[in-house]
Amino acid sequence: MLALLYGRQVTQEQLTNLSIDDTADKLVKRQAVLIKKNFVQCQRCGSLTPKKVCALPNKQYYCPKCLLFGRLTTSDILYSIPEPHDFPKPISPILTAVPKLSKWQALCAKELVTIWKKQGTHLLWAVTGAGKTEILFEVIKEALKAKQRICLAAPRVDVCVELAPRIKQAFAHTKISVLYGNSRQPYRYTQLVICTVHQLFNFYQAFDLLILDETDAYPFIGDKQLHFAVANACCKRATKIFLTATPDKNLKRQVAQKKLTLSYLPLRYHRFPLPEAKIILVSDLLANFRRQKLAEKLKNYFAKWFKNEVQFLVFVPQVNWLGPVLLCLQQIFPQLKGTSVHANDENRLAKVKAFRAKEYDYLVTTTILERGITIKNVNVIVLAADSPKFSQTALVQIAGRVGRNSAYPCGDVIFCCEEVSLSVLAAKFQIKHANQRAKKLLVHE
Repeated sequence: MLALLYGRQVTQEQLTNLSIDDTADKLVKRQAVLIKKNFVQCQRCGSLTPKKVCALPNKQYYCPKCLLFGRLTTSDILYSIPEPHDFPKPISPILTAVPKLSKWQALCAKELVTIWKKQGTHLLWAVTGAGKTEILFEVIKEALKAKQRICLAAPRVDVCVELAPRIKQAFAHTKISVLYGNSRQPYRYTQLVICTVHQLFNFYQAFDLLILDETDAYPFIGDKQLHFAVANACCKRATKIFLTATPDKNLKRQVAQKKLTLSYLPLRYHRFPLPEAKIILVSDLLANFRRQKLAEKLKNYFAKWFKNEVQFLVFVPQVNWLGPVLLCLQQIFPQLKGTSVHANDENRLAKVKAFRAKEYDYLVTTTILERGITIKNVNVIVLAADSPKFSQTALVQIAGRVGRNSAYPCGDVIFCCEEVSLSVLAAKFQIKHANQRAKKLLVHE
């Protein structure tokens, strides 16, 4: 039972629920919220809060920033047991599904192992479909062999759900926990953990290697509490590896300042270029969908995909678009089966699973599926791509859903706009620039 506290941090209530006595051997106690002059600082989320806004009637103070995980006050204690690395001897082979890496993937994999040995912090910047997950296998294998504890975290549940079966297949002899909100799997102590970044609030100095996928994605980007959780979950001399296809300005700045080392891979594993977006201009989009009228340009694409039996994703800027777009497509193409998904859709994971199984011909979706979904053969269309809801990063990620499989390396990426925005142009340029860089790699191969 004590193993449930290895590298974790829990409250008195959680400790009681685990039937563990607060005098248990090796139990470390830390004040949950510290008083610092006119502020209080939470030791779970790192937030600094003015005392005047978080005072309680009993003259204690609480943290208002992480109430979702249960209230912490200045009278509360966080309990943990230092990470003992109490793992069984690895069963050989550790890596049970050895990927066939390209020359450039193998080079990136070697760089990650070098950084791990130096206990550094590293950014793997690789285009969508470059095979980032497979590049990680070697460094994970080395860390497992060294009896280190490893975490593979991501901001969104969808990404974790996508990663889990691939990691489990690659490391079939290793016990792996998959943790996210509403997961039915109870927590257990394992050497390898796959989780959403929010789950890291429950860990304390646990991981020797922490890999953060989709580093630039909401809700991680710009969230100080989640950044604190990542740092707090790491051992003092941990290796941190950040992964993304679309690094933000902050990550690029850290690379320029040599705070991060960098591996850059502009080439997909199958060596085909990224599908480049086509822009089509259509006015009064939402109004026409509500009238169940579809512009001829759009109708032609949908008809072509139907004829070629290719699934497609229809991205919309807001939830209020989902109903009109879905109803319009159902009326005009009754022979196709589709549905809609969004962030608060309780059946989202089941719908995506059904889409993978080809039970649906199309999904109408918000940006929740801009990442974390890999379909063998799919086309995408972005309606109102000029909307502020679609950033350059989002558009590049959406375009990256297409052509990921070596059997279907090409496909259609359509940005449908009323007028061409800077984000649309910037996304097109970024994709084109990556293809130019990839072409140079192939020339010098």
